Amino acid sequence: MTGRIEKLQKKFNLTVKWRTFPLHPETPEEGILLSDMFNTTTERISIMVAELQKTAKSLDLPFNARTMTYNTRLAQELGLWAEDQGQGDTFHLNAFHAYFADGINLAKIPELLRLAEKSGLNKGKAQEVLMTRSYAEKVDFDWAESRFKQITAVPTFIMGHHKLTGAQSYETLEELVKLYDTPLKKDK
Repeated sequence: MTGRIEKLQKKFNLTVKWRTFPLHPETPEEGILLSDMFNTTTERISIMVAELQKTAKSLDLPFNARTMTYNTRLAQELGLWAEDQGQGDTFHLNAFHAYFADGINLAKIPELLRLAEKSGLNKGKAQEVLMTRSYAEKVDFDWAESRFKQITAVPTFIMGHHKLTGAQSYETLEELVKLYDTPLKKDK
């Protein structure tokens, strides 16, 4: 998503499997102020966001100042469909950028349809997926699995019995991959 995963995939014979996570599923469609969600002052939120921005910058991640958070359930459903269409990585990258860099409300269907088109997906089929909620059960399964695996934050990287929580440097992710003797890709 940010170059680190792609770099690992170019170097190692590695398949990445995305899973959805219930990050504040109680958030209403119109979003909620971060200060209300965390029951604190806007000043405290500004400090927290500044720290997150600093971390994101050090990892070359897109992350702009924001005061709102939005419900991403429908985006998760559409993301699983995008994976089945072979466009999962592209869709996830576009969704992350829209949410964290541009502050787009991913609970809004028109925004999701724009993301689908931008990701090379058929807008009409994307709308059908959203209207029929045909990927809702798959998201429910992922959410249940995340509770079972005691995942409490995103991103979480799991390989074998090892788990890394939070944004990680390429070097840290590479150490995890090497721990499992993941073979290098052969030059073609």
